[in-house]
Amino acid sequence: MTEIPYRIALIVGAGSGISASFARRLAAAGLRVGLAARNVEKLGELASETGAMTFAVDASDPARVARMFAEADELLGEPDIVHYNASARAHGPIAELDPEAVRKAIEISAFGGFLTVREAARRMIPHGRGAILLTGASASVKGYPHSAAFAMGKFALRGLAQSSARELGPKGIHVAHFVIDGGVRSARRPDPADRPDSTLDPDAIAQTYVEILRQPRSAWSLERSSCGPGSKPSERWPNGRSSAADALHRAAAPPA
Repeated sequence: MTEIPYRIALIVGAGSGISASFARRLAAAGLRVGLAARNVEKLGELASETGAMTFAVDASDPARVARMFAEADELLGEPDIVHYNASARAHGPIAELDPEAVRKAIEISAFGGFLTVREAARRMIPHGRGAILLTGASASVKGYPHSAAFAMGKFALRGLAQSSARELGPKGIHVAHFVIDGGVRSARRPDPADRPDSTLDPDAIAQTYVEILRQPRSAWSLERSSCGPGSKPSERWPNGRSSAADALHRAAAPPA
C-alpha cells in the first residue's frame, strides 16, 4: 500500500466524529497530528489516544486563526495536511431566522474555511506540496427546507474548494472536498436494527480521506461523495458518486 506522502496534519474543527477517525488513522500511519477547536477540553481523550497536540481557536476570527497556525508551526511543525471540519447551523423557517445566527453559521462554515485555506496555502506554496481537505455535506449540493444557513455555508465552502484546487493544484497542493451525503453514525445515532448501513461509518469516511492523500498527482480528485448503501443519496449524485466532478478535476490537474 502506498504510504501517505505527508508528515504533519492539522485538523481544524476537531471533534468526535469524522475528524476523530481521521486523526486516529493519521496517527496510526506515523504522522504528527494537531487538533484545533473552540473547546479543547473535549479533545483530551482523543489527544491522549493519538498523541496529538491541541490548539484553541475560533475558526471565524482571522487573528485567532493566524495565531493558532503560528502556534502550531512552533510546537508541531508546519502542517503539510490541513483538514477543515468546522461547521455551524441556524435551523428554522427562513422568514423567522435570526440574521445574526445566520451570519455566525456562515462565518464558521465558509469564512472559517477560507481563513484556514489561506493560512495553509501560505505555508504550502513555498514548499510546492501539501494537501487541504474540506468536509462538506449533502447541503453542499442541495438545499433543504429550514436549512438555508447551512446550505449557504456549505455551498460557499464547495466553491472555495473548487477555486483553490484550480489555483493551488499547479503549485503542487492537492485540494479535495468531501460531500458527506448522509448522517454520520455515532453512539448517539446508531443504525436502526431494521435499516443497517442507513448511517455513514466515520471510520470508513476517514479511510476515504486517507485514500485521497495517497493519490498520485497526475490523478488527483477534487471531490468525493460518501453515501452508504442503506442511506438515501442526494439527487445531485446518482448512486452517491461524484465521477463527473472527479473527471472535471482530472482534466484540469497539473502534470505529474
